[in-house]
Amino acid sequence: MIRWGWLLALAVSCATSLQAAPEITAPAKVPVSSQPLRRIPTDDFAQQPFLLGPVISPDGTRVLTRFINAGKEQLAIYAVADKQLTLINIPEKNRLQKYRWAGNGRVLISMARPVTFFGAQLLATGLISYDIRTHSITQIQPAAGGIVGDDILYVDPAGEWVLLAFQASIFDSASVSRIDLATGKATRVIDSRNDVDDWYADDKGVVRAGTSTSDRGLSMIYRRTADEKFRKLPRVKSDDQDGTLDLLHFIGGSDEGYMLSNKETGRFGLYHFNYATKELGEQVFRSDNYDVMDFTTSNDGKAVASVEYTDDRDRIVWFDERMKRLQAQIDHALPGKDNRIVSMNSDNTSILIWSGASNDPGAYYNFLPAAHRMFLLASDNERLQPAELSETRYVSYKARDGLEIHAYLTLPAGRAPKGLPLIVFPHGGPYDLRDKLGYDPEVQFFANRGYAVLQPNFRGSGGYGKEFYAKGEGQWGRAMQDDLDDGMDWLANQDIIDPKRACIVGASYGGYAALWGANRNPERYRCAASYAGISDISKQLKYQINFRISPRYRKDWRRTVQGAPDFDTRTVSPIASVNSLMVPVLIMHGDADQTVPYEQSKLYADALRKAGKTFEFYTHDKEGHGFSSSANFKDWLDRLDAFLAKYNPS
Repeated sequence: MIRWGWLLALAVSCATSLQAAPEITAPAKVPVSSQPLRRIPTDDFAQQPFLLGPVISPDGTRVLTRFINAGKEQLAIYAVADKQLTLINIPEKNRLQKYRWAGNGRVLISMARPVTFFGAQLLATGLISYDIRTHSITQIQPAAGGIVGDDILYVDPAGEWVLLAFQASIFDSASVSRIDLATGKATRVIDSRNDVDDWYADDKGVVRAGTSTSDRGLSMIYRRTADEKFRKLPRVKSDDQDGTLDLLHFIGGSDEGYMLSNKETGRFGLYHFNYATKELGEQVFRSDNYDVMDFTTSNDGKAVASVEYTDDRDRIVWFDERMKRLQAQIDHALPGKDNRIVSMNSDNTSILIWSGASNDPGAYYNFLPAAHRMFLLASDNERLQPAELSETRYVSYKARDGLEIHAYLTLPAGRAPKGLPLIVFPHGGPYDLRDKLGYDPEVQFFANRGYAVLQPNFRGSGGYGKEFYAKGEGQWGRAMQDDLDDGMDWLANQDIIDPKRACIVGASYGGYAALWGANRNPERYRCAASYAGISDISKQLKYQINFRISPRYRKDWRRTVQGAPDFDTRTVSPIASVNSLMVPVLIMHGDADQTVPYEQSKLYADALRKAGKTFEFYTHDKEGHGFSSSANFKDWLDRLDAFLAKYNPS
C-alpha cells in the first residue's frame, strides 16, 4: 500500500496581470564594476529546483510533478484549488523515469530498477498506475522480464486502458498488450516479431506500424486499420539516406500522417507522409540551419500544432493561431526572458509556463487566459538573483579547417573582459547533444569564481544536421578536440582570456575531452577535471554496442566513434597515456553509473596512482550518471572549488 500525506501548499507569492503588462524590453546589461560580486556559496548553486517537469491534468485541476523534499526527489500531485501536495511513494529499489496523466483520475509512472545481464549492470524499466481517488498502485505488465517495459503507445482519454509495448524477456522483441488500468489485466493485441524493434499506434489507439533499423536501412511493416494484416513496405536504404526518418505520427483511419525527415536537405524538417506508398509529401516546416527536434499535433491528431528546434536557444513555432496569441501575451508579461509553455490542459484554459534566462534559474507560472492572470507556482532557485549572476552569449568562430563552430561564452560579472582565466567546458554525448543558451549552475559557479567559460558545440554535436554530425565521426580526441583548442585560441587572440591560465572541465564525453585535453596538450591546460568521464574508448565501445541504445543517426556505432576500422583507439584513450600526463587531474564518478561504468574512472585512477601522477579521485556511492541529490552536486562543486583555486587560481 502506498503511504500518502499532505504537505504545506506551494506559496502563491505573485499574480501578474496580462492586461497591464509592461512593454517588452531587453534584459538589462550587467555593468562591469571594479567591485567584485559576492562569493556565492556552492550550496546555493547546488540547490535543485523545487518543481521538476510539471504536467497539468486534462481538466486543469491538478499538477503532476517531481519535487524536492528534504533533499530527496519525489513524485507528487498538486491540487490547484486547495493548494496541497499528495505524495506518491515509488516502490523501493526503483528509480523514477517518466510520468503522465491517464485521464483525470490516474497517473502512469515509469520506473527503472538495476538488473544484471551477462555481468553488465543495466536498468530495466517498468510501469505502474496510481489511482488518485483510492491512492492505490497497480503494477502493469508484471510478467515482463526484459529491459524495456514502459513503452506507452496510446492512452485512453478516459484513463481506463493503455496500449503498452514490452519485452517478456531480454531475448524477445516487444509485443503489444492492452492493459486495464484498474486491474492491471493484460490482453495481447500484437505478438512479438523478430523484424520489429519499435511499435507505433495512431491517435485512435490502433497499432499501425512496426520498424527496425540495421546497417541495411529502415524496415517497416504497416496497416491502415485494426482489421488489416501487416504488410512489409520497401526498405529505406541507409547507404545514402542514413537517419532519414524519425518521430512518426499516424492520422487515424488514414494512410496519411507526419514525420521528421532529413532526406531533402540533410537537416530534419517536418513533412506530410503517406505510409502506404512511403512517399514524402509537402513540407510543413524546416529551418535552414538546424534540425527540427519535435512536433505536436492538434487534439484530434490531424493538424500540426507546433514544431520545436534549437538555434542559439530552444524555439517553438506555433501553427495554432490561438496559441500564437497566447505566446505573445506571455512574452509581453514576462519580457526579456525565455518563456516556454510546458504543459496545458485539454482545452488550453490552464497553462503551465517556465520562464528564465542564462542569468536567471527560472520559475514556473500558471497562466489562466480567460482571467488574463498569471500566478507564480515555484521558483527554481530562490537563493540566486539575476543581478549577481553572469550573462551568457552566443558566439561563433572558425576551426582550423574552416568549419564554423557555434559556442557560448560567459564572462564573469564585475570583472573587465581582458586577460581572464578560462574554463573550457565541453558538453557530454557527444553525438545528438549540444549546449544552448540558458541557465547552467556549473557555468554560473565558474563565472562567480572569476573565470570566463567557453562551451563549444564541436563537430558532431546534435541539432546541426547530418553533415555537421558526420564531421564528428571517428574524431574523438582528434578534430573534435581541435575544435575546443581553436575556441581557446580565438578568445586569446582577442585578449579576452589569458591562455596560460586555462583548465578544462567536463562530464561524460566532456569528462573524456577534459582528460584527453590535459594529456594531449599539457601546454594549454594547467589542470583538468572529469565527472563520469571515459578513459578507455575500446571498453566503452564494447559496453555501448552490447547494452546501450543507438543514437539518432546510427549506422554503425563503432564506426561513428572509431572511424577507420584499423584506427587504434588506444592512441586517443587517456588510460593508455598516463605516463605522459603532466598536469593534475580531478576525477569523480558515481559507482551506480549505467551509462559510463564506474570502472572507467576507477581503473584510470589506479593507473595514475601506479605512475605516480598528481590526481584526486572521489567516489559517489549509489550515484548514477549525473547528480540525483544536491549533496552530491555540492560535493562536486566543493572539490572543483578547491582544485581550481590550487592549480588555476582566478
